[in-house]
Amino acid sequence: MDLPGPIHDFLFIFLGFGLLLGGLGVVLLSNPIFSAFSLGFVLVCISLLYILSNSHFVAAAQLLIYVGAINILIIFAVMFMNGSEYSRDSNLWTVGDGITSLVCTSIFLSLITTILDTSWYGVIWTTRLNQIVEQDFISNSQQIGIHLSTDFFLPFELISLILLVALIGAIAVARQ
Repeated sequence: MDLPGPIHDFLFIFLGFGLLLGGLGVVLLSNPIFSAFSLGFVLVCISLLYILSNSHFVAAAQLLIYVGAINILIIFAVMFMNGSEYSRDSNLWTVGDGITSLVCTSIFLSLITTILDTSWYGVIWTTRLNQIVEQDFISNSQQIGIHLSTDFFLPFELISLILLVALIGAIAVARQ
């Protein structure tokens, strides 16, 4: 979108706060249905950020794939789960919860440290996106496909494996 600077900055900050609040809702809400809806809100905010950065194709794919398919699948899996698992006293803190929190926090801190210490994180994306945007729309879609099957093949496959593990985990929890 071609917006004036202050409006663009305001929308960017507003969507960033929406992402933070939605992410906290995903993690902190005890009801899994509310947590899944909060995840849907986060995914919609990400799509709006793509629209704000003039990546309309990626925004549409985000809405169709993640909000329209993955999040709905998660909501269905949560709806099929047995509600008695979530009726336990929320004040109980187990050793497993502490270990999980420690592992997640350490992974988060290591990712933040790696991202901040890497000097190329903005340059490569900007250069490649400028190369993709310079061509017309038909070739733009072809370029996205070429980049997904060559340069970004490993991250693309890792994301698909993460989604597969999440789906298998949801099915395993729902079957119990």
